Order: sequence, then C-alpha cells, then structure tokens
Amino acid sequence: MSTAPKTSAGRHLTKIIGETYMDLHTRASQGAFVVWIAINVPAELFSGFDNVVYSVPESHAALNAGKGVGPVQCEKAEKLGYSIDLCSYARIDIGSVSDGGKDSPTFGLPKPHLLISNTNNCSLLVKWFEVHHREMGVPHFILDVPFCYEPQKEKDRQYILAQFHDLIRTIEALSGQKFDMEKAVRATEHTAEGIIHWKKFLNFAELRPSGITAFDSFVQMAPFLIMRGTEKFVAHYKLLAEETARRVEDGIFPVPDENYRLFWDNIAPWHQLRDMSATLAAHRANIVGATYTFCIGTVEGSFDRYEYDGKDPLEYMARTQNSYVCPHGMSLRSQAMIEAVKRLDIDGIVFASNRSCKPYSVTQMDQQRIMSEKWGIPAIMIDVDHADARKYSKESTFTRLEALLETIESRRAP
Repeated sequence: MSTAPKTSAGRHLTKIIGETYMDLHTRASQGAFVVWIAINVPAELFSGFDNVVYSVPESHAALNAGKGVGPVQCEKAEKLGYSIDLCSYARIDIGSVSDGGKDSPTFGLPKPHLLISNTNNCSLLVKWFEVHHREMGVPHFILDVPFCYEPQKEKDRQYILAQFHDLIRTIEALSGQKFDMEKAVRATEHTAEGIIHWKKFLNFAELRPSGITAFDSFVQMAPFLIMRGTEKFVAHYKLLAEETARRVEDGIFPVPDENYRLFWDNIAPWHQLRDMSATLAAHRANIVGATYTFCIGTVEGSFDRYEYDGKDPLEYMARTQNSYVCPHGMSLRSQAMIEAVKRLDIDGIVFASNRSCKPYSVTQMDQQRIMSEKWGIPAIMIDVDHADARKYSKESTFTRLEALLETIESRRAP
C-alpha cells in the first residue's frame, strides 16, 4: 500500500471482496451448506459440491483489523472472559460472533453447519473452533497434518489424503450432496492458474527499485483466502500482474528513490499497513517481500511455485498442505528465507515478533541469529500484534527500524 490513489487492481479487489462476502450471506440464506475453515484447509474441495460455501474466520478477523474495529471486537471477547494474551484473530472472531457481527464490516459470517480446523498451521485453531463447536452445537472436523522438518514424506501425504476422503464423506452425509471430482479438478486448475499470475506479481520485487511493496502483497492476498478455486480468483490475479507490468514499463514505482530493500517475517500488521508503508517510503526504504505472502502456492523450504499436473486435485491439495511457514522446522525456514534474500537483493530483515502468533514467532530469535551471523544480513526484532492495535507502539517500532537503516548505511561506507 502507498499514499497514491488506488490502482485498478486495488479498486477491483475492494469490489470482489464485498461481492464475495455478500454472496456468502445470500447463498447461506437460500439454503447453502456453510463451512467455516482454517486458512490452509483446501477450499477447492468444496467446489466439488453443488451448494457448499465456505468462510474463513481468520480472514474475516484480518478485515476487521484493517478496518479499525479489531480492538472493539477483541474487547467483546475479553468481557466474556477470554484472555488478552489469546490470539487477536480468535478474540476478534469470538467477539464478532457474540453479538451477531454487529461491528463487522461484512455483518459477520453466516452460521456454519460444519467447522473444519487443522493442526499444522496453528495449534490454537483447534481450541478456537472448539469454542464455536460448544456454543453453536456445530460438528467440528479436525485435519491432522504432520509438522515437517524436511520435505513431506509419502506416508504423511497418504495420511492427509485419507482424511480428505473422510471429510468428503462427512460433508456428503451432513449436506445430502454428492461430491463431483471433475468439479474439484476445475477448481484446482483455477487456483493453480491464479497462483501463476500471483507469482508473476511477486516477481516484480526483484527489480531495483521494486515494482511492488510487501504491503501491496499483504492486501492482495485476500482472494487466496476467500475465493480460491473460482474464475474471479484467476481474473483478479491476472489483472494484478498485468497492471503491475504496465506500471513498471511506465516507470511507476511505489518507492522510486528506493535506497533500502527490506524483508518482513511474520503476519501483516493489518492495522498499520498504510502508515508503516508511507513512513518507510519517507526514509527511502521499501519492504519488498515477506515470508507471509511469498509462501503461497509453494512447498516447504521454498518460495517457488508447486505446479499442478492436472490430475488428482486431492493429491495436489495434500502436497501443498504445508505451504505456510508455521509448520516448518528451523532448517526449512532458513533455507527458504536465504533464497528469497538473495533473489530480492535484500539489505536487511525485519522480524516482527507477533504477540498473537506464537507458532510463527517462536523460532525468530534463532532465525535472526542465523541470518546475521551466518549470512551477514542486518536484522532487527520489533514487537507487533497482527490485529490488536493496542499492542503496537509506532515510536518503538520506528526507533528500531531507523537503527536498522543506519546499520545498513554504515556497512556501505568505504
């Protein structure tokens, strides 16, 4: 994001996000089978049914945070007895559900018929969804995905696939609908094609000055969370990549006088995107890439796209279950990060120690040490919470960021 007027892709994103949430409410009111899912649950699977719709409480929580109502929703959950130390996504979601989505920019989410969480991305999700299971009396299906210290093993993939088939049978039994594999194939093809355009967009960060900021990618990842497997998913990312290419050709760059190229590790600080981007740009600094968005569509230990072969969509979904960073061991995280640092010609790394996301943050001190001592990359640690603005200090954050820029500059001195 920047202080410049919205691009066509930015305006289109606002439009399709609104349409997607309103369509979700409309279809739910007309009798669709509604599932709530964790972000890495394979949404393409639901396209195999005639009338199953999904929503993502984490994405809805991020939208609340981005619209400035994160603390309001958090306080509702805290008044119900939930600790302020609990993930802010969970508190926002629980707070929103508590009064039927009163302060939500999307009027909340329609009540689900089934909850689907997983164990590999965030252990809290199972407990979080259990809250809704108890309060709403809704069935809860848990996908158990093994943590990985190395590339996914065949036995682990088969274990995941078996659970996908169990999930399909569960939805068939609860919804009265039959699963159609060909529909799931088409949905997976849409996702795979959209990710090709997404990667083209991210590749503009390799330019100097960069054609994008990480803040752009944070905002533009929304379709991956709420509209995977659809034609509009493909169309949006094609528009995004093509418009970015035209802007680069026309010499339009988000930080044209870019002097410092930074890399971000952790979830986006949704409540600070515009201000942080603008303040950094004033220092001629650009966070050009982030583990949070570069990992989309990849496999563990890499930020390169994993290709879909057009065959079994469930196999593809199982293989990419660990496309996020949280379920990766230290060696895989370091391997992927140094590849990105080299490819993007990074000057320094910002490790955002996230008060809410322990799985993402727990290895960061070791990762910072590896990047600094082994690879000689200047790095800092800042304190942030991805959705609760009450836990953020701009003064403290930018004192550390300015120190990082000074370190980078001192190393350039002859």
